[in-house]
This record gives sequence, C-alpha cells and structure tokens, in this order.
Amino acid sequence: MADRRRVSSGGPYEQRYGYSRAIAVGDSCWVAGTTDAGADGTSAHPGDAAAQARAAFAIGLRALNETGFDAEDVVRTRMYVVRADDAARVAAVNGELFGSVRPASTIVQVAGLIEPSLLVEIELEARA
Repeated sequence: MADRRRVSSGGPYEQRYGYSRAIAVGDSCWVAGTTDAGADGTSAHPGDAAAQARAAFAIGLRALNETGFDAEDVVRTRMYVVRADDAARVAAVNGELFGSVRPASTIVQVAGLIEPSLLVEIELEARA
C-alpha cells in the first residue's frame, strides 16, 4: 500500500464525521470540501462569499503544503456556492489564486451547506 499522509485542520466536522482535511498518496493529494467555518462551525465571514472562498482556499492550500504540494501542483478545483449570484465573485478568487496554473475547474450551485452561514465550499486536487 502506498504511503498515506493525512492532514487535519482541527475543524469541528472532521472528527465527528470521520474524514481528513487532506490525504496524499504518492504523487497525488485530495483536499476535502473546505469552508471558512470556525471552531463553532459557523462562517468566519458571514454573508461574504468571496471572503469565504479566500479563507477556504487558504485552508486547502495549507493542507496541500503540509503534504508537500503547493498551488502550482493543483490540477482541479471545485467550487460549490449556495447563491448563484456569488458564482462570479467566487470564480474570480479562483482566478486570483490559480490564474497562471489554470487547473480544471467546476463551479456549481447547491441547495445549501451543512451550516446556513456557509455560502461556499471548495475542493482541491493536486499532482506532483
């Protein structure tokens, strides 16, 4: 079995629901759906989808760094937004961070996230 490297951000949902913030196997790393939820599970930036996206991407990129990857290794981003009107602002944050990398990216509207104050969730995949 390949060496697995796991990262925990210490968020309230990881232990409760049995998952890792990120897991790396060999030359690949997957970052679980990430929000800007604080220790209490609510958004650190209520009502501001772009700020939530920036915070979520920062958490995801830290997890990648902990497993030996960086932003240039990102090959896919997925962005989930609760409000369709936020899609352009969230996608713009993706562009700010990955404009030169240009990973495959998807943005979709969802009915809601686990906590009503959360407007954005992101996922990252990286390959070395």
